[in-house]
Amino acid sequence: MHAPTLAQWVGDPTGFGTAYWRRRPGVFRPDGGVRSPFTLADVDAALATGYLHEPYVEMTRAEDPLGPDAYLTPRAVYDVPYGGFADETKIRALLDDGASLLMRRIDQWHGPTRDLLAQLSAELQLAVEAFCFVTPPGTQGVPLHRDDADVLVLQLNGSKSWAVHEGPADGHWRHGRVDGEPPAEVLRTTLRAGEVLYIPRGFAHQAVGNAGLSVHLSLTIREINLGDLFRSLQKLSAASMKVESRPLDDDAVLAAATALLDHVRTAVAGLTPEDLIRHARRRKLAALPAPRAPISLGALAAGYDTPA
Repeated sequence: MHAPTLAQWVGDPTGFGTAYWRRRPGVFRPDGGVRSPFTLADVDAALATGYLHEPYVEMTRAEDPLGPDAYLTPRAVYDVPYGGFADETKIRALLDDGASLLMRRIDQWHGPTRDLLAQLSAELQLAVEAFCFVTPPGTQGVPLHRDDADVLVLQLNGSKSWAVHEGPADGHWRHGRVDGEPPAEVLRTTLRAGEVLYIPRGFAHQAVGNAGLSVHLSLTIREINLGDLFRSLQKLSAASMKVESRPLDDDAVLAAATALLDHVRTAVAGLTPEDLIRHARRRKLAALPAPRAPISLGALAAGYDTPA
């Protein structure tokens, strides 16, 4: 596997793919520590802009959920109120009170993160997204849960104690909170600044802030699911379809159904499972944030004729 972006966090990508990928969790200690495109200063800068808005920001507690009014505030423009803006004062007070800060889809609004994850996504041919968690010591932001993604946890500051449990036995599972008897534990570790934790897709996990203010970046590597495959099948089988969309009578409805089935049978006759997987993964990749194309008002202004 040629994946230089992944290598900076897990070492040899081929060895990682053989020993860990989709098999078991592991802790990695890169030479010189974690290189992250997103830092504590970037968290401060994002909040300081005043533009950060839900759903990109949330405050959480594992067993004591917080309503959005606890950390968001409305603003008025021309006396019209607009809600959902992150409130720095409320957020700081909640952090002091033991709540965790979650910043979602950093790759959508932070340029260096978007650019680096675009490289990683291209290497893996899988969509990669970024989330940041800030957790005070001794507190837990999210209960035991499963993610519908492989996760690389890059510890940026402080430390966090993790418990990783067995993955699901087969493909009939749901992501989200795990209730009842927890699965068997397969890894317990304290992740310190500069270290990386890999959690395979579907493996249940939970974490508690340890020493200092724990800040970590979660890189979620998204695999396709049945819904993605079905949508790709629809796209592929519907290509170049010439069937009346609004048949006028019973005979026309029957003719449309017959033509539709004939078209689909022909369209999928040569389709292989590998073709379907490639198409679904490409659709997932295409949904990632595109490279920036700055407006550059300076260049636009320079392009106009200078008034005489």
